[in-house]
Amino acid sequence: MDLTTLRQRLPAPAQGVAPAAARLSEAQIRQLQHERPLWAVADGRLQREFRFRDFVDAFAFMTRVALIAEAMGHHPDWSNVYNRVLITLTTHDAGGLTDLDVQMARRIDALIDNG
Repeated sequence: MDLTTLRQRLPAPAQGVAPAAARLSEAQIRQLQHERPLWAVADGRLQREFRFRDFVDAFAFMTRVALIAEAMGHHPDWSNVYNRVLITLTTHDAGGLTDLDVQMARRIDALIDNG
């Protein structure tokens, strides 16, 4: 799918900041570890490293994530070195993990699962 088509399928970018979100409980975080086993949970953050064939594929993935983040009004902390992308999710305003982070992780995983 090209970027124009992807952008057309996403909701309009969020205006301002994402709505206030409540932090996840310890029970919800434990459940999250079972639901998203490829994501590490530590210190109020979700983190996952993705590896791609090359820089172009890694950057294309980051572009797709950026469009989702903009639509959600919730942006990841991330870094990219050649074919690797490290994504860290947390809701800074809440001081830890919230449902926004869970939703973002699910949508990011769907990008990988759906190629």
